[in-house]
Amino acid sequence: MTPEGTEERQPLLGPPNGRAPSGRRVFLAAFAAALGPLSFGFALGYSSPAIPSLRRASSPALRLDDAAASWFGAVVTLGAAAGGVLGGWLVDRAGRKLSLLLCTAPFVAGFAVITAAQKLWMLLGGRFLTGLACGIASLVAPVYISEIAYPAVRGLLGSCVQLMVVIGILLAYVAGWILEWRWLAVMGCVPPSLMLLLMCCMPETPRFLLTQHKFQEAMAALQFLWGAEQGWEEPAIGAEHQGFHVAQLRRPGVYKPFIIGISLMAFQQLSGINAVMFYAETIFEEAKFKDSSLASVIVGVIQVLLTAVAALIMDRAGRRLLLVLSGVVMVCSSVTFGAYFKLTQDGPSNSSHVDFFVPVSMEPINASGGLAWLAVGSMCFFIAGFALGWGPIPWLLMSEIFPLHVKGVATGICVLTNWLMAFLVTKEFSSLMEVLRPYGAFWLTSTFCVFSVLFTLFCVPETKGKTLEQITAHFEGQ
Repeated sequence: MTPEGTEERQPLLGPPNGRAPSGRRVFLAAFAAALGPLSFGFALGYSSPAIPSLRRASSPALRLDDAAASWFGAVVTLGAAAGGVLGGWLVDRAGRKLSLLLCTAPFVAGFAVITAAQKLWMLLGGRFLTGLACGIASLVAPVYISEIAYPAVRGLLGSCVQLMVVIGILLAYVAGWILEWRWLAVMGCVPPSLMLLLMCCMPETPRFLLTQHKFQEAMAALQFLWGAEQGWEEPAIGAEHQGFHVAQLRRPGVYKPFIIGISLMAFQQLSGINAVMFYAETIFEEAKFKDSSLASVIVGVIQVLLTAVAALIMDRAGRRLLLVLSGVVMVCSSVTFGAYFKLTQDGPSNSSHVDFFVPVSMEPINASGGLAWLAVGSMCFFIAGFALGWGPIPWLLMSEIFPLHVKGVATGICVLTNWLMAFLVTKEFSSLMEVLRPYGAFWLTSTFCVFSVLFTLFCVPETKGKTLEQITAHFEGQ
């Protein structure tokens, strides 16, 4: 029964007879969209092999000192924060597909500027442009994939966003072994160019087309993606679907997902993943891994393998279980990592004042091979735990929990939060280490990991196997 004067809502894009869709082109469309996150990962990973190459640049105008190297690595996060805002505006006005097509332009332009760079400002400008594209892609790709996927595979396809990011990072690390920074930038133009070609052949998401009252186009897109042959019914799309208004924040179906989405993004960065990744090369060197490039590749392989595992089990294990398991692993690992610093560094002064993306020399007192291997083990478990849950799932949930009419604004705010937090952690963690000492800083991140587990247990709903409309109804208390 429905209240008098209201229409009963039909399930949006769900087969009336309950049969699973038979189409497979949804996987091709998801792959095309995920080339955006692949480009995003390559742009993030680019700085690791490029900075040592640029430090040895023959031209003094391009040679990076410590401060310039720090900004070369970090400016991409500022561009991404701006891209998150722009992407939130684009995704509702230009649509999901066109937004993905448009983000290829700053990707290619940014790497082209870096390739042609003759001055430092060109390097930083190119990095900012690629960061802008990263922000758009990190927002639009999860939204596009979540809206084209049927519930049984939405976790798998949504997790592939983070999987493609870490594959892109690993690709940059591996290519950096053999290519110097200019040719590496040329290679960075390839994934977005391929995405441009493939996305031109893919449809807009049926849900977005329905919000534009294009029922026939939506059904055609559904037929292409799912191979749908049943008689799908058009849902009632009222005025509430026509745009976001601040007054809507009073509705539980809007403010609850807002709080959850923003909190997930903040906890992801407060986990200390950037700090752990920063120390990876140094820790491997102390454990007698002399080739720092090999250390980066090992870290990248761990991320890829565990993110792939998360993608494969996401729709069976569920989001909440993986978030809790991931958080517990990160708590134990970061506590152990902090203990390593406590045991190996002593005295009133230590070399903790460092800038991220700048090679650092830690000289632990009383360090031993055993303790170094303790650090390697805790670091690898931390990265594995992060990849299993807190890496992919915040992006997946961001694309699932918001109703259509606020999705652009809400996801834009979430992406902005994520990248601003990433910038702050990247630039200020060294200052925190000075105040709390390295062990105190990592124990602080373990505390945030504890809070993230508690937040998941008490506030995050399970979305496994539910349609996007059922998730919205959950928040509305229906």
